[in-house]
Amino acid sequence: MQLTRQMKIVSVELLAEKLAVSGQTIRRDINHLCDDNQLRRRHGGAELFEQQLNTTYQQRSTTNLDGKRAVAVNAAKKIPDNATIFVSIGTTPMMVAEALRDKKHLTIVTNNLNAAMALSHEVTNRIILPGGEMRLPDRDIQSEEAVSIFSNYRADFGIFGVAGIAEDGAMLDFHNSEVRTREAIRQNCRTSILVTDSSKFGRSAPAVGGHISQVDQVLVDCMPENNFSPILNSFHDQIEIVGVPHL
Repeated sequence: MQLTRQMKIVSVELLAEKLAVSGQTIRRDINHLCDDNQLRRRHGGAELFEQQLNTTYQQRSTTNLDGKRAVAVNAAKKIPDNATIFVSIGTTPMMVAEALRDKKHLTIVTNNLNAAMALSHEVTNRIILPGGEMRLPDRDIQSEEAVSIFSNYRADFGIFGVAGIAEDGAMLDFHNSEVRTREAIRQNCRTSILVTDSSKFGRSAPAVGGHISQVDQVLVDCMPENNFSPILNSFHDQIEIVGVPHL
């Protein structure tokens, strides 16, 4: 599975050589993984099953944890009591919600059930959720109502993440519904805040929509690789490098 995530498509011969086992063993293991909807058969090998193109929620929630928490804490500092906020799906927006636990009288519109539960501990908050089927294990809702609910409200702040950011600054996600929801959040708030970590710069995802130059504030833990310098320098006033505190 690690090799397939790296290479997207792998052959039986390659896997047999890399893992020092027989082709018969590889074919049997591929069959098991295909039956479990983790891989999909191709002639002479296999590729990632569509639902496995993104890493699991558990993997994402523990990747670059310190960096994401630093971004979340800095984002939460920008939100005053009594504000109306949009919160998107994703692990970093969920961490922003956790960092907002001490705020009071917030109105939260979100399709992120983890974020809603984190903010439900403060009884002065008002939490508005869309209808639809909850996706597991992410605990979020991606429905037509989830897209439209962000167009039915106006928020002071819109908090959202992305699956990836291309070298030209385009924002990427794994599904068009995620793009549409994110863009509804960005377009219907007074201040849009993209919360991300540097690993998202250069990460590929198939659905594209919006550009980071259209975001009011981009919070990131550290500067990404040098090949992103030209696009970032063109709107550096919108970028905030929060840094990760040393323990």
